[in-house]
Amino acid sequence: MQVISNIQEMQQWSRQKRLQGLKIGLVPTMGYLHEGHLSLVRTARQQCDVVIVSLFVNPMQFGVGEDFEEYPRDISRDVALLENESADILFAPEVRDMYPPGYSFFVETEGEITGKMCEASRPGHFRGVTTVVSKLFNICGPDKAYFGQKDAQQVTILEKMVKELNFPLEIIRVPIVREPDGLAMSSRNVYLSSEERREALVLYRSLQAAEKAIREGEKSVEGVKEIITAVINSSPLAQIDYVEINRADDLGSIDRIEGAVLIALAVKFGTTRLIDNLIVEV
Repeated sequence: MQVISNIQEMQQWSRQKRLQGLKIGLVPTMGYLHEGHLSLVRTARQQCDVVIVSLFVNPMQFGVGEDFEEYPRDISRDVALLENESADILFAPEVRDMYPPGYSFFVETEGEITGKMCEASRPGHFRGVTTVVSKLFNICGPDKAYFGQKDAQQVTILEKMVKELNFPLEIIRVPIVREPDGLAMSSRNVYLSSEERREALVLYRSLQAAEKAIREGEKSVEGVKEIITAVINSSPLAQIDYVEINRADDLGSIDRIEGAVLIALAVKFGTTRLIDNLIVEV
């Protein structure tokens, strides 16, 4: 596997592969890889001729007081994992190259799709996401880009961005990968104490309780939210950021559960904020 940090070199490499008629897959990450990331790489490996994994801890999507400086980093470990998965390129640019002095261009989205969930508690977060992902698309030139369903709002926004800004590529969603006990894999799980790690299992339990209630006939969004909230609040360490139920396709607001819905939540345990979600189709 080749490691590239220079933007122009990465663009040239991708240009040559396209001229050869090869299909390029891109897996954007912020590093400290886990099985969830590796499932994206494996899916890309199956569907594409060459696979690029980007590693960039994007300062633009971290808010004031968030964990940019403390975000876990271990590039040697990541390189070893990616070599084992037969990735072709690790693209690891520097912040100073992605955002040189005087940088002033951004990609923004408006409307209901961003004014809720993670955007409500992390203003400007998706401005950072859409900007950096647009840059990665322009640098790496992929035919397909792979994102995890765990970041459901993010992937929905990126699908909309690709469609409305006419990026010549396809977004591929890959299912959430969970630990054997149900906790969704996340780079931030390493922040949890042993007690917080045990208590964090209420996230998946609350989603399962919500799905059970819906399958048994509960159609009220507020009623299902109350069930989720009660399960989460059974943990003395859990602090709810949000519990949301929206249409799965466009995150539109609903009062009644019909069709496919996304049940999404964000909860803090100590200083660690975790997200999880589940799509239920009635």
